[in-house]
Amino acid sequence: SGFDSQAHFGYPPISLYLDPVFSILLAGLGMGLFMSISVGPTIFAILRYSLQSGWKAGMSFVLGVSISDILYVALANTASSQLGQLLKHMTFIGYAGAGLFIIMGITALFKKVKVNRHAADDANVPGRQYTRIAASGFLMNSLNPGVIITWLSAVAAIATFNNNERITFFSACLLLILGFDLLKVLLAQRIRKHLTPRTILYLNRISALCIVGMGLFLFIKTYLGIKIGGV
Repeated sequence: SGFDSQAHFGYPPISLYLDPVFSILLAGLGMGLFMSISVGPTIFAILRYSLQSGWKAGMSFVLGVSISDILYVALANTASSQLGQLLKHMTFIGYAGAGLFIIMGITALFKKVKVNRHAADDANVPGRQYTRIAASGFLMNSLNPGVIITWLSAVAAIATFNNNERITFFSACLLLILGFDLLKVLLAQRIRKHLTPRTILYLNRISALCIVGMGLFLFIKTYLGIKIGGV
């Protein structure tokens, strides 16, 4: 009808009430939510380690993924040109990532694991094994071409932001991703308490097959040069 109540009564537009910092915070949370709910090999690996080896193993894997994300964000903001050079090697990264996913999945699929429990309902995993699990999380995330493209796209989208605004945006984004990953570990642990060891092993194999499937998909995608959403 062309009637604007705010203009008619002399009120400023609603957008003026929205704090710029709050807007940046929301944008970062939105980006983090998008990445958190995106289906990728890491979610299956988080479930596999959490169900098979307990919450400490799941947390270790999440830590490795988080370190990888922080490293990419730091590079994208301080040395975006150098990180951009990775785009020239996306074919190699795609094959390397596909190979890693397939190897990790097949290893988990055929590895004989005995699910044990103690009072804390956690698996008895050697301390050095947690470091290996964290390393696998770091590599799986770092060799995922989609992760590289996503972070570069995020940096390009906020190119006009100053340093404080960038810190706010990426802090919100990274913290939300980490929070969701930790939530996945805790949910898997709660489910684990109600599952038999045999059921846990079956779920472990299913998640391993999903990781292999992701690797095969990435290999075919890279080999055929298929672009999905610009990735």
